[in-house]
Amino acid sequence: MGLQVENLTIYYQTLSGDVRALENATFSLEGGEIMGLAGESGCGKTTLGHSLIFLAPPMKYVGGRVLLDGEELPIQDMEKMNEFRFRDISIIPQYAMNALNPIRKIGRMTEELLQAKKVDFKAVLPELKRRLDLVKLPHDVLDLYPIELSGGMKQRMVMVVSTLLDPSLLIADEITSALDVASQKAVAEMLVEFRDQDCCKSAIVITHDISILYQIADSIMIMYAGQVAEKASTRTIIHSPRHPYTKLLISSLPEIGVKYSERQLTGIPGKPPLLLDPPPGCRFRDRCPIAFDKCLEVPPFVEIEKGHFVACWKEAGNA
Repeated sequence: MGLQVENLTIYYQTLSGDVRALENATFSLEGGEIMGLAGESGCGKTTLGHSLIFLAPPMKYVGGRVLLDGEELPIQDMEKMNEFRFRDISIIPQYAMNALNPIRKIGRMTEELLQAKKVDFKAVLPELKRRLDLVKLPHDVLDLYPIELSGGMKQRMVMVVSTLLDPSLLIADEITSALDVASQKAVAEMLVEFRDQDCCKSAIVITHDISILYQIADSIMIMYAGQVAEKASTRTIIHSPRHPYTKLLISSLPEIGVKYSERQLTGIPGKPPLLLDPPPGCRFRDRCPIAFDKCLEVPPFVEIEKGHFVACWKEAGNA
């Protein structure tokens, strides 16, 4: 069981035309798997995450299927998705610290959320307190307003609320980006603990910080300019990437103990294409050091080794 995404395509509607933010995304997520989702800003990470749970304008569903534990999700229908949100699929949104209602005490806000899902707050209260213990928050936090909590405390509280009904899939969107280093490590470790404690079955962690994924993710999927480039185990992506973009992305990361005088970091030349009118074929073609004529065609996302998928004509051996 788990998550299966097939040819998911999502555009953004603008006055200038449709922005092709996500095209033909196909991948799967096994039960119990934590998958990291990485890539440059604007590559489609958040679009992919949000389309699985809250596909609201200006986002536009173009095509594709999403199956969770064998059941197809009606992601294109906002009203029908209400049945699945929070129970089957939940999200820790980007800037989660601002997701709490500032004029409601934490406990009252949580009670109202559960009432909306026809769940008895008193019946869930013992489990709520157990999870507060899990994230090292005192029980009296339920009697506080969000402004009385630190940033890290609010982030952990949102994690608790988002997983209170044990969703099959949890989407964590940049959950460490606004935290200090110590809090980042703590929140990342708590996410793994939530999976191990069955607070959620699987998780997609969206982030720019690949070092965080190296610590907590079972697999990593790399995106570029609205398309999936590579997916493999975390160890494979870090140590044996195959897609040219993934190789350049990993090589641009600093290494502990390596001095700048010994190895200078190199960035990726050029810039991503505009998705209002993207170029044909592989969208990394103009920046790719091994591009050739075949790259004018869109490369298929194929399995080159067990559990290792890549979208590149040369690296997939289809040249």
